[in-house]
Amino acid sequence: MKRKRFLSSLLASPLMQGIPFSSASGISAFRLMQEESFTIPPYLKHGDTIGITCPAGHMSADELAPCLNTLESWGFKLRLGSTVGRRDFTFGGTDEERADDFQQMLDDPSLQAILCARGGYGCIRIIDRLDFRKFVARPKWIIGFSDITVIHAHLNHNYRIASIHSKMCNSFPDRLDEAEPAQLNSILSIRTALTGNRVEYPLVPDPGNKTGMATGMLTGGNLKTIETLVGSASDLHTEGMILFVEDVGEYLYSVDRMFYSLKRTGKLDRLAALLIGGFKVKPDDPGDEFGRSVYNIVLEHVSAYHYPICFNFPVGHQKVNYALKCGVKHQLIVGDQEVIFKEV
Repeated sequence: MKRKRFLSSLLASPLMQGIPFSSASGISAFRLMQEESFTIPPYLKHGDTIGITCPAGHMSADELAPCLNTLESWGFKLRLGSTVGRRDFTFGGTDEERADDFQQMLDDPSLQAILCARGGYGCIRIIDRLDFRKFVARPKWIIGFSDITVIHAHLNHNYRIASIHSKMCNSFPDRLDEAEPAQLNSILSIRTALTGNRVEYPLVPDPGNKTGMATGMLTGGNLKTIETLVGSASDLHTEGMILFVEDVGEYLYSVDRMFYSLKRTGKLDRLAALLIGGFKVKPDDPGDEFGRSVYNIVLEHVSAYHYPICFNFPVGHQKVNYALKCGVKHQLIVGDQEVIFKEV
């Protein structure tokens, strides 16, 4: 049996479900897979169906309308999950309801993608309830960001299946034709990614960048969530990859602490490159200022490394939040006069 086919069958085995690569055997299964590419789910075509679910925060059907209208205008069929319109305080239903809805979509062979309605908080409460065996046998695109980083990281850690980090249903404006160019381009990038077109986003050079060129699989997401998953069965693997991070609502000292976590757990050691997205930080308390910016924090923690670093990357809790294919190979070229980021 070919090595790649053997590894795929091993991952699909019930014996492997929920077992982190690092503990599956005496030899790290993730290390065994280092040379293997991620599995790329089939790209979508006209008439394919996208499931909409709320694995974290709640969202009503009325709130979904702008997103649904846009997706239908792109030629996709839609199926609303049972969690749409449900609410259990901040959540889109109870843990059981959200897990059951997501499980049905994972298992449903008639769906070609799963779009999470919004982030917030909640995925970590259900991730260990999910059974990915049928999904591994017939993978589909899972789309979202922020709290959905839990799911992206879980796929990275356990199954090496690509997914899409992008805006969600709550980010679509009421009228797409009235959206600001940055917001419109970010939303249109979801269609670009889903339909298999190669992404290439023009970037503006930043004085804090470290120049260089790198090629690697893309991975990352919300920095706080990545830190939370360290040591778990969803711990994000970063070795040899282009890592992107973003965050919102954290103090500068907390950003510093999270980068210490990445550094001390080896996640910064052997990157191909580092992309720093949007960071909307809380203001320091008067008289108790941290005294460092996000730039200072990042550059301090990566001073010993020689891979390229790109600041102001267009990802995060902001209008400029482009769709990114996690688990797909990209190239980054950081120069003094030009920065290029593209799928290869």
